[in-house]
Amino acid sequence: MTGESAVVAVFALVYLGMALGRWPGLALDRTGVALVGAIFLVGLGLMPTERVAHHIELPTLVILFALMVLSAQVAASGAFDRLAASIATAQVGPFLLLALVVMASGVLSALLTNDVVVWAMTPLLVRGLVARGLPPEPYVIALAMAANAGSAATVVGNPQNLLIAQAGGLDFWTFLATAGVPAGLALGVVFLTVAAVWGRRLRQAAPGDTDLEVPPIDRAHLTKAALAAGGVVLVFTLPVERALWALAIAGALLISRRLATRTMLGLVDWHLLLLFASLFVVTGTLAETALVTDALARATARGFDATASTTLLPLALAGSNVIGNVPLVTLLLALDLGFTEASLLRLAVYSTLAGNLLIVGSLANIIAVERAAGLGVRIGFLTFAAVGVPATLATLALAAWWLG
Repeated sequence: MTGESAVVAVFALVYLGMALGRWPGLALDRTGVALVGAIFLVGLGLMPTERVAHHIELPTLVILFALMVLSAQVAASGAFDRLAASIATAQVGPFLLLALVVMASGVLSALLTNDVVVWAMTPLLVRGLVARGLPPEPYVIALAMAANAGSAATVVGNPQNLLIAQAGGLDFWTFLATAGVPAGLALGVVFLTVAAVWGRRLRQAAPGDTDLEVPPIDRAHLTKAALAAGGVVLVFTLPVERALWALAIAGALLISRRLATRTMLGLVDWHLLLLFASLFVVTGTLAETALVTDALARATARGFDATASTTLLPLALAGSNVIGNVPLVTLLLALDLGFTEASLLRLAVYSTLAGNLLIVGSLANIIAVERAAGLGVRIGFLTFAAVGVPATLATLALAAWWLG
């Protein structure tokens, strides 16, 4: 086997692991699969050690780390818990309650990492709904799907948007002006689809009272987080070194008299950061092979354009639900397909909204379902798909219409 063939084989095995969630027969999750693949490439000399640092996008990892610290600050303030409990105990009808879940999840996910929003809000929301006699399943599905939809609006909403913004140098407001409309429309579609699919059960429900305690908010921690969030928006607006200033904001958040550094860093998703770093190495190695460059050159000569909307939309829909939107975006950016600002924005919106199709389409879906299962609420593959498939196809159609 030649060196290039070995690179392709390692890449195929890694992305097979991304699709399956692990390598069959082994306890390696997606992060482990990507890490072992990167280790093999470097260990076998297929990726020279001096080139590893070149492929790992350190500024992107630094910014993602800073956003995780910001989300940890919000979580430590108790704001997520209070919001989830307040919604669950609100004395309103089932459909208005559903609208509150969709709106809260969507708006928060546009400002903070969507995975953190879902992870933090699911448990208390489920407990409150069960205590009131309401079916928690439609609300959990709405929470996850709204988090994905809302996160499509901004550069900080999810990891793949951050990758794309860094690759294209996109600022916060330019991104929001284009992606905000399809994201807002998607939130409306999520509400209408959940209401349509679960309408009979929601109408039959007779919500009662609950003694679920609404936890307090640490206003000092929340104020600090709000100021930091404003700083992050400035970082993505002004012509400054984003990674350096984002890291400075994270450092400022870590300076605290009451909130231990260990607590804050314990809320950082180190596995996701390691997954990014490993995928950078794997996809970067593949992109340097003549097999890939020659194949792309032949395809381009025949008129193939991976950045065209007619190609990008089905690619994002299939890729996001087979290997995941983060691995898909990492791969496409590494291949240097000639993305323009407009096509990068399409990639961001399509890959994010496509994640709502199935449970496996995004990490936010998986987190919501697993957190609910831990409380005895089971949401099956088909149950999720009954909402996810029609909602995703509708939102992607609206996004294609808006983005052109």
